[in-house]
Amino acid sequence: MRNAEVVAMLEETADLIEIAGENPFKARAYRRAAEAIAALQEPIEELVRTKRLHTVEGIGESIARDITEFLQRGTTTRLEQLRAKYPPQLRTLLEIQGVGPRTVAMLYDRLKITTVDELEAAAKAGKLAKLPGMGEQKIRNILESIQVWRRQQERVPIHIALSLAERIVAALQELPEVIAILPAGSLRRWKETVGDLDILVAARNTQPVMDKFTKLPEVQKVLAHGTTKSSVLMANNLQVDLRAVEPESFGAAAQYFTGSKAHNIALRNLALKHGLTVNEYGVFREATGEKVAGETEEGVYEALGLVWIPPELREDRGELEAALKGALPRLVTLDDIRGETHSHTRWSDGAATVEEMARAAMERGYEYIAITDHSPPMGWGVKPDDFRKLIREIRQVSDRLGFPVLAGIEVDIASDGSLHMDEDILRQLDLVIASVHSAMKMDMDAMTRRILKAMENPLVHIIGHPTGRLINQRPPYEVRVDALIEKARETGVALEINGSPERLDLNDEHARIARDAGVLLSIGTDAHRTEHLAFMRFGVAVARRAWCEPKDIVNTRPYTELREWLSARRR
Repeated sequence: MRNAEVVAMLEETADLIEIAGENPFKARAYRRAAEAIAALQEPIEELVRTKRLHTVEGIGESIARDITEFLQRGTTTRLEQLRAKYPPQLRTLLEIQGVGPRTVAMLYDRLKITTVDELEAAAKAGKLAKLPGMGEQKIRNILESIQVWRRQQERVPIHIALSLAERIVAALQELPEVIAILPAGSLRRWKETVGDLDILVAARNTQPVMDKFTKLPEVQKVLAHGTTKSSVLMANNLQVDLRAVEPESFGAAAQYFTGSKAHNIALRNLALKHGLTVNEYGVFREATGEKVAGETEEGVYEALGLVWIPPELREDRGELEAALKGALPRLVTLDDIRGETHSHTRWSDGAATVEEMARAAMERGYEYIAITDHSPPMGWGVKPDDFRKLIREIRQVSDRLGFPVLAGIEVDIASDGSLHMDEDILRQLDLVIASVHSAMKMDMDAMTRRILKAMENPLVHIIGHPTGRLINQRPPYEVRVDALIEKARETGVALEINGSPERLDLNDEHARIARDAGVLLSIGTDAHRTEHLAFMRFGVAVARRAWCEPKDIVNTRPYTELREWLSARRR
């Protein structure tokens, strides 16, 4: 299955088109095709062989030709032409916040800069100051962004790590020697980024398991190959460790290698108070060495007088104390989610129609979906006259399907806190998300005032991705989140946990503070394709790490109760 290779080719083509200064819509078309293929469950080569490539949404004739050529030659004429003009390593410069395609082209054309190290050296040597548009502040921002970028290279976003872990687990589960298997570490705790992957397997005959693991197709380099532990390097320089234990110790090992370190230290201290020791092999009486638990995680916690603690809570943030009191929250689950509150269609920058998004929501068993396309001044935002047409289409689709499709908007918050959409249109809408998409360099006080003003608008229901960050790509803008939480508590506006794995915004710590303050949260996927509705599991994971229960999440409510909440905001 060569889907990942094709996705990489399309993304490289898109990046180089932008650097070359060509039509941005061409680059966008390649990116949409890459997203579509990344979501495919079927091998791309099979679609080409059976001449069904055109059935994949977002793939036109020219991109189909590139894909076919790539599968035959390992490259494309288009890509070769672009590489001849701009070296492919230039793409790394795009990962530096504040360095866009035009800047990359200028850096290469004027100074022949191709790497981050060369960019940093040129900035420190004063060479960038001689280039147009390179003021002192911009150069300072670039140097700061380079430091952020370097720190981020050490960790991989959760969706990439999870996808790889699921493929590894699926491959190893096929072996009869595998009795039990699960990903451990920070991935099992659903942290937003992962430094390396830990996979735990229970088996008595471990050699066939280790042999298959080290020979998986995605392995770039074998770092160690043993009978109880093997380590490999995968794509993105992600190290994956496979540990094998006896089935009788699998529960203890799962608890130990899931962590966190702080949680495990607290657990060991508790064990000592009971005259016990706990490690990756089990729970033992300190005086005699007798093993009292270890086969299951539940047994490990029970031996210490605790109920089982969900992995997402194992951060030493009060979970042991709550477990001792029987006061752990009944964490929200994916099954609790009744509908989608944040989605986009072709009317703005989405890839699907209103009806396709609605049908995808129905297939997921949802009770409703909100279509929340962008407003101006976003280049792809829907203009007021067109928004009236969009509202009509949403109503028609809802009636035709007999399924609640809410007419919504993700309206841009202007620098002064006003909303970029006519008030009469906002009043016609069922749900209004207000978000910041521009002027993100405002100082903290100004940005905070900007969002607080939007929250005071009685037409606003939800503040979307409240800190504006993109994980490993863009830091949050400066804003007083505590002030947003307090305003949300006062006004009843919900704060979003954006489930897009590139955002996860609010993060778990801010969401925990909001939840503790009694603020209502909304989990939206920011879906731009039907497949993106599956991002809900990432948003739910953030909510679980924030100790959220179903009552804390607005879209766990049935449709009638959601409508009541939406209407109450406008009374």
